[in-house]
Amino acid sequence: MKTKNKKKKVLVVATSRKTRGGITSVIKAHEIGEQWKKFHCKWIETHIDKNSIYKLWYFIKGYFTFLYFLPFYNLVHIHTSEPPSALRKCVFMWWAKLWRKKVIVHFHAFSPETTINSKYQKIYYYLFNKADVVVVLSEMWKNNVNQVFQLGHKVQVIYNPCTTEMLGNKYQKKKQILYAGTVNARKGYADMIKAFAQISSLYPDWQIVFAGNGEIEKGKTLAQELGIERQTIFFGWINGSAKDKAFKEASIFCLPSYAEGFPMAVLDAWSYGLPVITTPVGGIPDIAKEGSNLLLFSPGDIDSLATQIERLIRDKDLRDRLSQESIHLANTTFNIKTINKEIETLYTKLIS
Repeated sequence: MKTKNKKKKVLVVATSRKTRGGITSVIKAHEIGEQWKKFHCKWIETHIDKNSIYKLWYFIKGYFTFLYFLPFYNLVHIHTSEPPSALRKCVFMWWAKLWRKKVIVHFHAFSPETTINSKYQKIYYYLFNKADVVVVLSEMWKNNVNQVFQLGHKVQVIYNPCTTEMLGNKYQKKKQILYAGTVNARKGYADMIKAFAQISSLYPDWQIVFAGNGEIEKGKTLAQELGIERQTIFFGWINGSAKDKAFKEASIFCLPSYAEGFPMAVLDAWSYGLPVITTPVGGIPDIAKEGSNLLLFSPGDIDSLATQIERLIRDKDLRDRLSQESIHLANTTFNIKTINKEIETLYTKLIS
């Protein structure tokens, strides 16, 4: 029996569990699955959000930890995204293949233009061609990766799971439209402020709420310039009970993003049963049914965003229907047990 267990061991190479972001959330979700125990998974942390010297020390520490454990493991599961991350992972890929280990590259990037279609294409070519399986987050990403690298059946779609574990506290719903994620241009926070400003005077009891770090001062300035500072709230980065409260109090969720892998914030919104307004980017088109399970608008189309926000504010029945669809998606396609079962199936196939 001990010999059998030794043949089923997986090294997971990724960012620190203390790092903010989608990759960390995904791995924490994998960590609670049955496959994590079954395959004796060990998380090798290689990057952290600190200063340059600390980042270097953290990488070196992760690198030597990886080298120490590598001979005793069969499969290496590498999580990567943007070029700096991909470049770091090349070192781990080289050693894994030197030891003739099976390797999964789990690709979390948000934009083809900054990754596989950029000047860094050769880095991804190396990682993807050396990998035994390349996991991507949507059919869009599968098509893009295959167009560039012609990897065929080596590319497999596994969605990010709904990871949120709701706390027991109950809160009264407020007339709030929630945005969650980094407050930056790619996520489209300014578009949301501008769109809401078009209709805010008609709905003075409604607010837009931003949960995330980033360009908060710029956001406050824009809201002030547009005369909606009293209807605009910035929480900054929140988690735990504060995050739970923000999602439970919100009535609508909005993410006006320009590029995504599969947005974890939308998955969070589905977990909480919030009706969602978002853009058809990343993995969203795989499941989106406009007006049926969410509302869509094109990235940057502020007028359409204003229309969709007003549509949900005015139509409670529509909000309720979309809310039920959100719960359905969280309990089926993006259920954490479903996704972890897919990971287990992949591990079993490669190790056997």
